[in-house]
Amino acid sequence: MAKEYKDLVVGLDIGTSKIMVVVAEVMPGGELKLAGLGLAASQGLKRGVVVNIDATVHSIQQALKEAELMADCKIGRVFTGITGSHIRGINSSGMVAVRDKEVTQADVTRVIETAKAINISTDQRLLLVEPQEFVIDGQDVREPIGMSGLRLEAKVHIVTGAQSAAENIIKCVRRCGLDVDQLMLNPLASSLSVLTQDEQELGVALVDIGAGTTDVAIFTGGAIRHTAVIPIAGDLITSDIAMALRTPT
Repeated sequence: MAKEYKDLVVGLDIGTSKIMVVVAEVMPGGELKLAGLGLAASQGLKRGVVVNIDATVHSIQQALKEAELMADCKIGRVFTGITGSHIRGINSSGMVAVRDKEVTQADVTRVIETAKAINISTDQRLLLVEPQEFVIDGQDVREPIGMSGLRLEAKVHIVTGAQSAAENIIKCVRRCGLDVDQLMLNPLASSLSVLTQDEQELGVALVDIGAGTTDVAIFTGGAIRHTAVIPIAGDLITSDIAMALRTPT
């Protein structure tokens, strides 16, 4: 009989060299307690992008089975990441009039919608809209709700990715009998895991060198300013070193 958990969060990391499933229990205070871990070699990806659905599904199933066995539970939903050189990061801004001279949540929602209204090609999909800062009547503010003003401006960071790449990841996950809670941008997920608030305030660049891609996220002033995914990473570095030293990889 499977163990009873009150609230589980499951992360699925589909990488170029390995696939990992992490199961965590959300405790009453909000902290996470590790419940299970599964790891499998990745066979169906190249530079962060699915190139063989059947092989990817098989690898996910292996990691999933291991995590379920360790956590003694049945997994039904996951948060999963996306990366690849198709990822594009753009900074944008928008402005709206404050309706009642005091900023409400509705005003914030409207200005973010305005800021993210950019032209996106049909082969791309919106992955992330992250507010950077707000401006009320020319004055920078962190939290605009409740403040008085006539004009509200929002500066946001927008990330898009290839529609086909996202759909193939979701397809692989669903073929394993899982639902996708959210498709997370890998550089942002890594940043949330390892960067402190002070580092994000003072300015920091996160560089995550994987096997197939190098993910980059830059923060200043407590907000994400730039994201990039470079298709040069550990596999190529290893290959270059082996070539220079004339040793097998």
